[in-house]
Parts: sequence; C-alpha cells; structure tokens
Amino acid sequence: MSERRTTLSVLDLVPVRTDQSTGDALAASLSLARAADELGYERYWVAEHHNMPAVAATNPPVLIGLIAGATSRIRVGSGGVMLPNHAPLVIAEQFALLEAAFPGRIDLGIGRAPGSDPVTSYALRHGAGGVSDEAVTHFPEYVDNVLAMMEPDGVGLALQGRTYPLKATPGARSVPTIWLLGSSDYSARLAAEKGMPYVFAHHFSGSGTAEALELYRSTFRPSPELAEPRTFLTVNVAVAETDEEAQRLALPQLQAMVALRTGGELQPQRLVEEAEKVELSPAHLELMESMASRWVIGTPDRARARIDELAATYGVDEVMVHPVAGAFVGTEPGSAPAREATLRLLAG
Repeated sequence: MSERRTTLSVLDLVPVRTDQSTGDALAASLSLARAADELGYERYWVAEHHNMPAVAATNPPVLIGLIAGATSRIRVGSGGVMLPNHAPLVIAEQFALLEAAFPGRIDLGIGRAPGSDPVTSYALRHGAGGVSDEAVTHFPEYVDNVLAMMEPDGVGLALQGRTYPLKATPGARSVPTIWLLGSSDYSARLAAEKGMPYVFAHHFSGSGTAEALELYRSTFRPSPELAEPRTFLTVNVAVAETDEEAQRLALPQLQAMVALRTGGELQPQRLVEEAEKVELSPAHLELMESMASRWVIGTPDRARARIDELAATYGVDEVMVHPVAGAFVGTEPGSAPAREATLRLLAG
C-alpha cells in the first residue's frame, strides 16, 4: 500500500434490483449518500441513463437536490449530464439553482454520450429542439454556453441588432465546478483545449485510460478557472470481509454489464442467489472474467491497496469508486447494505 492515502469519492447509478421499486432504489441511494458523507468521502456523483430497467438515475439535477439535501458536507454532482440531450440554458439554470441552494458543494460533470438506446436518444434530443447529429456536432458550443450563462455576469445574446442579457440565475454568488467526462480521445482533447477538469470513464471502458490522460495532460491549456490539469480515476468496486463474498456480491453487476456489452436483454439487477443460477456461454463467461479482472473485488486491505496502486499508476490523487456490490435474498428493499459496507470497509 502506498504511504499516501488516496482521496475517495463515490459514483452512483442508482441501481434497481429485482426486489425493488424505483422508490426503494432511491431510498437505498440516499442512505448510501449519507454513509459517504459521514465517512469523509470527497464527492458523490450520479449518472444520467434512460429507459434502462436496472438504473433509476435518469435525472441528475433532481437526484443532486435530493442527495445534497440529505447530506451536510460532501460535494454532490453529475457523472454526468449528457448535454446533447438538453438545452444548455436549462442545464445552466438547474445547476445555478443547485449551487445557490448548496454553495460550494455542487459539481457539474458534462458528457456527450446518449446515455441510452438510439430510439430513446432520438426522443430526448428531438424534444430538446434538435436532432441527434446536430446536438453532438454542437457539443463544444453547448459547453461554452453553459459555462458563460452560469457566470454572475451572464452572457450577451445578439438578436436583431441588440444584445440581450442572458443569465442562468439572477443573483449568482458562486459557480459549480464544471468537469468534462468521456471515454474517448475527443473529450480529452476538448477538456485540454478549454482548460477544464477532465475524467475518463475507466469504470466503463477499462482500456485507453493512460492514453486519454496523457493526451489531456500533454495538450492542456491553462484557463482562468484552472491553471493545471485536474483529473481523477473511476473504478468499479465490491469489498467484503472475504474474497469469496466480494466475488459473489459483484456477480449481479458483472452479468448486467455482459448483457449491456453483448446486446442482451436489460432487466432489473438480479439478487446474488438469482445471479448464481444463471449459466453463461463460454464466450460471455470469458468476457465477464475479463471485466472482473479490471474491477477492484476483494477484502478491505487488498482493495485499498489496489486503489492506491491504480492512483499511482495513473498519476491521480483521487479515485471515484462505483460500489457494485449486490444484495442477497431477504435484504430490506429500501437498503443496499453491501454497497454501504463497501464504502465503510474502504474508509477503514
């Protein structure tokens, strides 16, 4: 284990198990957020995914308001808002309002992926005033618009020979920290060009992390908001008192990721005992084992040592853990005790 303890944060997709309603999943995530707050985790981010039976994180601003209101210290943010799905002014207004309510505690992580299937993406982006291709093409412009509109002075919109002042909120005293997120070279280059903090989706991609971070760092241009590159690592984690239990707890999420990667049927996350009855094809089993090798699964000491090792390998001092531990049959639906145990055991 390295001498320096890596700062820990949390990523939450608000998973929905086969024994849970949406309300149950939200209750479990609020309890998880309170645990992270008490244990000293740095930040707690929620994702944006749509039309997925196993994921209740469809609306980051709503979730952030709920979580920030249920906690007292931890930074709360989006990992991330998929900006092409939304009008930039709407996102600027939502996060300016959150920052006004919880000053100094709000992060706005922005991505350009759809966060869903093509049909759902069309419904989202058509409703936002455009079509998918246009929304992605204008992504850099959308990012600039959000940045400008959340500044206290706002932005001037040129219209019919006049400049119309446009502000996300009338009396801003502070601005959320805005991050660019991604799983490709595109986002690394854009974050470097704009002098913004950047996070590569290591927990999802598992490959290309070193290359993306090197590209970001080597091409970074300082901005008024950020003098030097700033980044951290995201990792899937399941921790338990024994390696065997940690591996059992990781199985439902591993099977869900196999289904996602292979075009299988998406469904609520299985309970551990349900997952143990599933027989995968040799090809799918090989894929699952390959993914598991990139996750952090094991006992507290080994897991913490692995996280510190990853932080050193990628040159970061913060790691955002995605607690993927599932639940056993008989677990209270409104709780996620194994996910909370992962955070407690890691925090030591």
